This record gives sequence, structure tokens and C-alpha cells, in this order.
Amino acid sequence: MNQTDNFKETVPVGELGIIPLESCSELGKRVNDYIVDWRKDRNGAHMSSIHFEGYQRDNYIIDAKCSRFGSGEAKGSINESVRGKDLYLLVDVTNYSIKYSLCGYENRMSPDDHFADLKRIISAAAGKARRINVIMPFLYESRQHKRSKRESLDCALALKELNDMGVENILTFDAHDPRVQNAIPLNGFDNIQPTYQFIKALCQNVPDMEIDSDHMMVISPDEGAMTRAVYYGTVLGVDVGMFYKRRDYTVIVNGRNPIVAHEFLGASVEGKDVLIVDDMISSGESMLDVARELKKRKARRVFVAATFGLFTNGMAEFDKYYANGLIDKVLTSNVIYQTPELLSREYYINVDLSKYIALLIDSINHDHSISRLLDPYDKIDALLEKYRKHQKI
Repeated sequence: MNQTDNFKETVPVGELGIIPLESCSELGKRVNDYIVDWRKDRNGAHMSSIHFEGYQRDNYIIDAKCSRFGSGEAKGSINESVRGKDLYLLVDVTNYSIKYSLCGYENRMSPDDHFADLKRIISAAAGKARRINVIMPFLYESRQHKRSKRESLDCALALKELNDMGVENILTFDAHDPRVQNAIPLNGFDNIQPTYQFIKALCQNVPDMEIDSDHMMVISPDEGAMTRAVYYGTVLGVDVGMFYKRRDYTVIVNGRNPIVAHEFLGASVEGKDVLIVDDMISSGESMLDVARELKKRKARRVFVAATFGLFTNGMAEFDKYYANGLIDKVLTSNVIYQTPELLSREYYINVDLSKYIALLIDSINHDHSISRLLDPYDKIDALLEKYRKHQKI
């Protein structure tokens, strides 16, 4: 994609500034490097305009940090001017690898801690930035998006709080339920599906797939993921199947009703490669149950794809299923923390979304439409054409 021509006719909203919080430091560096390279290649008379002052730089990352007192309390600091800048804050609320001291004890940061740090950095900008945008790949409290009986509406409250603090745009990936944007209907809220990046990664790592309805299927592990599966099935030109969970609603275990059985709806999977798609792998129990059921139905190979790989119960069960031939590949993205243990697995495919995020930031900074980035149907079609012709992707 040519990153030069489309940017000559518009001026940036403000001088670009990227603030990756500690939870997103590695991802932020990769995003910054892409934008630095692209903007160095943009030349022309328009670059001498005052509107492009500070446009071409060696680094767009703003020096900012959250430091803590011995009591565990914290403060956010921005150590350079942000006046008039178009700021993009990146935060990974699931990054449990970061630790801090609390009265002599070592604590790991929770999603609540990360969200509080995000608000501290927004507060530190003190209203001097031209615009504040938040990129939160895993939407904070997105699993608590609706109310059953007397329950809190945490995700809606968090979005409302960011809106009240002056955040203009919120970008998230594969929200558990995108309808939470109804909490802030007048605000910018984009729920991004990285379908193209996942299909590309699968094609690059599995060179012998036959992508047609006779040899492949897309599987939704539950009714909630059906819309996602239908999109995958449509762009790949293959059939879709779905499992639904029968639960025992008379019992609650660890805050939820246990699954009694997975029932399958769809055509035969016998002899076919199957791609299971979902928004996240938490413990992985549901995904693995579905993989086992598909193998019982004589599926050829099982590929598991989810935007977020939390793996809250570790990798042992996935190792066992891979060793027993029940799963063949697992794909998750790098927008949340990945353990060295995960990255070392031979069956794991890391889907890098840093270039995609850089494209989004670069476009929004120029106030360009991002519709072409959000709907990659043509790109997927071209990718599959190359794959079928055994051309380099």
C-alpha cells in the first residue's frame, strides 16, 4: 500500500504524539517505527507549510510515565510539551506481567490498575492537547457489558468516564459486544476486526490448505461468535458451522453455569480443515472442547484463531491437545501481553497487528476515512488469489 500519495492533500489535525503506557511499550515502539519510516518518504512542496511543522521526526513517542508511592498510590507524568498535539494513548489492560510495590509486598497490575493509569496520563495532559485518542485493544471490562438482575455495568461506566475526560476517539479490537458503544453515542468508537491479518498469517504458515467449501469450514464455538464466523466464511467462500452450549442453570461454578454439552449445527466436517474463530481464548476450555468434538466428527485439521490469547490456565492443556493431534495451530495477536512460554510453542502463530495500528493512527491524524481499513474484503480477495496461485504473500 502506498503511504505517500493519499496524504498530500490533507494536513494533520495536530502534531502527532504517541503515548504507549508501560503495558503497551513494545507494541508502541513497533507502531512508532512504521510511522517514522512512512513519513520520511513523504516529500514535496507541501512539507514546507507551517501545517507540517514537526511532521517528519525520528520519534513520535512522548515521554510519559506513571510512578508509584510506597503506599501503592500513583501519579501520571508527561515530561514534555503536548500543547496542540494529536495524542494517541495505547494501553493493554490485560498485561499482568507488570509489578509494583505495595507496603513492601509485590503486586501484579490488574485491569483496574491499568485503567487508572490511563486516566492519570489523560489528566496529566491537563486539557492542553489538541485531541486525545485512546487505543485499547482489549476493551476494559468488556466482559461485563450487560446487566442481569442487580449487576454493575462496568464497561459502559468506563466509556462514559473516558468521554467525560475529553477523549474524542476510542479504538478497540473485537469487542466482546460492540453494542457497548451505545453508552457514548456521540463519541468516536471503532470496533476493529483484524480478519485480514489473521487470514494472512494462516496462509503464510499453512501452505497446503485448499480454501473452498469442499475442503474447509469455519466454525463458531458458540452463538455469540456467529457474526464473526459468518464474515470469515463469506470472505473465504466456505461453509459455516456452529456449536451451542447446553448449560446447567441450576448450578454456579466460579461465577458461571457449567457447560453440560456442546451441540453442533452444520454440514459434515469429515475430511475438512476447520477454522474455529472467536474473540478471545480465556482458559481455553471451551475452544478445546469444540476441537475435540470436531475431531470426533473426523475433521482433518483444526486451527484455532482468537484476537486475544489470555490463556489464564496456562498452556498445559493446549500442549496435550497438540500432542494428541486434536489441534494443529493456534493463532492470537500481539496487541495484548504474550508470555515467552506462549511464543515458544511450535504450534503457535503470532499475528502482528502493529502495522495495522500504525495505519489507523496515520490516517486518523490526517482526519482520513478509515473505512477502507475496517473493511478489507478486497485485500482478502487479492490475498487468496495469490495463495491459490502459490505466489508470495
